[in-house]
Amino acid sequence: MAAVTANTRTLMTDPVRLSERSGRVAAPGGGGRSAETWKRDILRQLRHRDLSQHDRFQDLIRFYTQLLDKTSLAKGILSCSSRRLSSDSSSLSALRHQNNQLKKTTGELAYQVVELQRQIKIKECVLEEQHARLLKEERRLASAFDARQELLERVEQVQAENGALKTEYDALLERQRGAETSLREEKVRGGHLLEDMIQLKKQAAARMNSRNERRSRAREANLQKELQTAARSKVTVDSPSSAPTSRSTSPKNENGSTERKHTRLFRSASVTSPRILSSIKGLFDRKRRGHSVCSLEEDLMCPVGVCLSARVPVRARQVLEAHEQGINAVRFSSSSDLLATGGTDRVIKLWEVRAGSLTHRATLEGSTEGITCIEFDPMGRRILAASYDKSALLWRLEDSVPKLTLTGHSRKVTAARFSSLSHQVVTGSADRTIRLWDLQRAACVQVVEVASYCSDLVCSENCIMSGHYDCKIRVWDTRTVSCVQELPAQGKVTSLDISSDHRKLLSCCRDDCLQLVDLRRWSNDRMCFREEGFKCGSDSTKAVISPDGCYLAAGSADGAVYIWNVSTGNLETRLPDKHSSSISAVSWSLSGEYVVSVDKSRLAVLWTDI
Repeated sequence: MAAVTANTRTLMTDPVRLSERSGRVAAPGGGGRSAETWKRDILRQLRHRDLSQHDRFQDLIRFYTQLLDKTSLAKGILSCSSRRLSSDSSSLSALRHQNNQLKKTTGELAYQVVELQRQIKIKECVLEEQHARLLKEERRLASAFDARQELLERVEQVQAENGALKTEYDALLERQRGAETSLREEKVRGGHLLEDMIQLKKQAAARMNSRNERRSRAREANLQKELQTAARSKVTVDSPSSAPTSRSTSPKNENGSTERKHTRLFRSASVTSPRILSSIKGLFDRKRRGHSVCSLEEDLMCPVGVCLSARVPVRARQVLEAHEQGINAVRFSSSSDLLATGGTDRVIKLWEVRAGSLTHRATLEGSTEGITCIEFDPMGRRILAASYDKSALLWRLEDSVPKLTLTGHSRKVTAARFSSLSHQVVTGSADRTIRLWDLQRAACVQVVEVASYCSDLVCSENCIMSGHYDCKIRVWDTRTVSCVQELPAQGKVTSLDISSDHRKLLSCCRDDCLQLVDLRRWSNDRMCFREEGFKCGSDSTKAVISPDGCYLAAGSADGAVYIWNVSTGNLETRLPDKHSSSISAVSWSLSGEYVVSVDKSRLAVLWTDI
């Protein structure tokens, strides 16, 4: 390309050669033939050079021609040059100018080429960056793919484990169904056995009653014979020396003589004899109590000691883990020397109170669910308890198994109390009923439907007072089996307690308030006791009145025992730091010496004033 450019420049700059090539300038001193010969020689040399260099510069000329074709200006310059070379030599300057324009255009094209090369380099750099980013993303994709593979393997492993667990679960479910089926069959079998046992007991009781009846009739017959014999016999004693005699003047008989009569110093045995009266009374008592589950001694009411002044406890005398699970109820006996606790471990434990300490005495079993309430009879020989198993149970203190089980409620029994009659008890349940039971017949004699869940109840003479979740305290007359009064409460009632003189009624409510009602007044004056920090911990929290009626005690959800003074209405003391959970019940001994609190974490704490 450089050689072609050089030849072109030589031809353009040499006017002689241009004239010769154009045929317009003749050689000096020569004719036309010599000029033609010279032209032919030049053309021959050009052809020879063209032939010799054609193959060498063919590609270069083609590329250069293509470059000129692309530039319209170059095409115009070449066409103008070819036309004006033959016409005028003055166009040489114009040709030079055009050549300069061509150079300028070529330089611009070269500059554009350089600029495009720079842009290409920039784009190549960008492309390299993108390629590096692509490699990085590919590596991330590869790592993500590896992680995906691991997760898929883990999913497969977990699915396999879940399949194994599902198989085990199905096997356990089948076993459970089989066990439930066996349990139902055993329950049905147990029910049949129980019915058979009850029937056998009834038959045995009937035979025993028949034998007792025959014996009673035989005794009555013998007694009648003895009475008749005693009525016919006469006992006279003559004692002229020692016993005084009575003399009387009687009218003379027909023979004119007087008759002397002996005085009877002893009366003959008759039905008025004390020994016979007691025998008859014992006989008829035994006959009357032939079908009773209670003995005569249990029906006798013993006097309850009166506490003249209760002592406010100040410290914990003993802390013990009384049960294996949470404790729900606690109660002192009437003699204050025995304590009973019951909890969710389904047993009642008896503790002897001696010298300010609790000693385990016995464990009463028989309930199939947790204990909710405990009550001693007035003589302290029997214990009545309510249970989650929809029943109430009665124990003798000397027996570890229940003497009597009262069933009939459809839901858990929340309260069980002895009524004013020793052979009757009252139970309240979550099934919204209150039932009166006769212990002599072991049967329910009255059922009272209530509009709300019964949480607790207490008994007084001829009346029952029950607390309910609808924020009401209802008073029932046992003679008419009707509600005679409704007392409003501050909230959901959790427990009731009545003073020893049956004049004041205490209720504990879920709004963290204790309410004391005076039962002697028609308006039922109320006093409310609250304290900052006191929280009623559950729907069955039990509060009590002191034996002398001067103090109230209740356990809080923070594990402290709060004691209020009734006369001032203020908090008397707060006993903290012994319970780690909510206190469920508090009991105050009738002697006024001790207070016991129990909680949901199996602890029982004995509090004293020394």
